[in-house]
Amino acid sequence: MIQLGLIGYPLGHSLSPRIHGAALKACGLEGDYSLFPILPDDRMGLKDLLGRIRSGEIRGLNVTIPHKKNVMEFLDVLTPTAQSIGAVNTIFLHDNKLMGENTDAPGFLSDLKRFLVSKSDSLQLPKPVKKTALLKNALVLGAGGSARAVVYALVNDGWSVTVAARCIEQAQELAGRFSDVNSMELNSQMFQHSAFNLIVNTTPIGMAPNIDRSPCPENFPFPAAIYDLVYNPIETKLVKDARSQGLQATTGFGMLIEQAALAFEIWTGHNPPYDILKSAAQN
Repeated sequence: MIQLGLIGYPLGHSLSPRIHGAALKACGLEGDYSLFPILPDDRMGLKDLLGRIRSGEIRGLNVTIPHKKNVMEFLDVLTPTAQSIGAVNTIFLHDNKLMGENTDAPGFLSDLKRFLVSKSDSLQLPKPVKKTALLKNALVLGAGGSARAVVYALVNDGWSVTVAARCIEQAQELAGRFSDVNSMELNSQMFQHSAFNLIVNTTPIGMAPNIDRSPCPENFPFPAAIYDLVYNPIETKLVKDARSQGLQATTGFGMLIEQAALAFEIWTGHNPPYDILKSAAQN
């Protein structure tokens, strides 16, 4: 029996049990995926739960807000990706060592490329993005664990990146982890004279139950592709506003599936079919 699970708080909105339950079934594996809500300041709760991986009781764990950085002090080894990002979303045991990995970055990039390629014919700017590196200008909203993964993925894919956060110090700290990444304060004025062709929202603004909120103004002064990591609701206000103006926009639903599949493969050695995981999450 393979025991898997998710650490975070709160976890009531999580689709991970559906996704990984479908993955186990599709791969013919007997197991279970559980939710482990741990309060933000509960260090002992984290330590005790990770001890269950060391003992072999749990095969692996996913990590979400607010523990993507908190778990790092209890791990033995970080993969190069997790080390560079400074955040962990997947934990497993290897050679009796507790390992921290980050599948958010490759999961995001894989879904982003699918989105840009599928929409390129109708986008005003992302079509040449595939051909001309100079046009790959991305604005990342937020500076938390998810933002770190997104910036890492974009930088390694040749994008010029600017990080914007309400706390400018956080934006500066994140930008400082990478070469040639700019930072700025997140406010409504910053959208007035910008020339980004991709905006990625990594903040929780717009997430259920606060679905009437958006990190961006309703009217976009420049054409851009919009990628909102929030996937609940299925169409966030940010995505809805962008689409109403003819812009191409998507939520992080695809990234959710991609990162889950990568984590599942790390734990089990099996690569579950994307369409089966997507269908399980949608239903």
